[in-house]
Amino acid sequence: MNRTQARENAFILLFEGECREDETALEIFEYAEEFREFEINDFVKTLFFGVHERRKEIDELIEANLVGWNKKRISPVSRAILALSTFEMLALDDVPAKVSINEAVELSKKYDDEKSYVFVNGVLNAIAEALKVK
Repeated sequence: MNRTQARENAFILLFEGECREDETALEIFEYAEEFREFEINDFVKTLFFGVHERRKEIDELIEANLVGWNKKRISPVSRAILALSTFEMLALDDVPAKVSINEAVELSKKYDDEKSYVFVNGVLNAIAEALKVK
């Protein structure tokens, strides 16, 4: 599995977490391992659990870079995508910000409203600038 597919699988798990707030990350992950028909590798685990471990920091970064938006108004799909890419920019030195942002935009185009990718792109570019990552 390539990293694009791994990101998509991690996104799906993160989206489930947005919808199943009463369950822990471990419960969601274990359920997926048992019942999902997609592959889970080390990169998927790093992304999924990394977002959960740094969720407060990630949410603060996202909220600080929302212009005229409230996090509660953002769709669960966009929230999961923003969290995934923000984690990559914070924690994965081997992933350039522009790659992470591009992958996030593609996920948004595939899974969210037809215009949400513009919003996702703008927020993530602002986060990359705030973090001074390339």
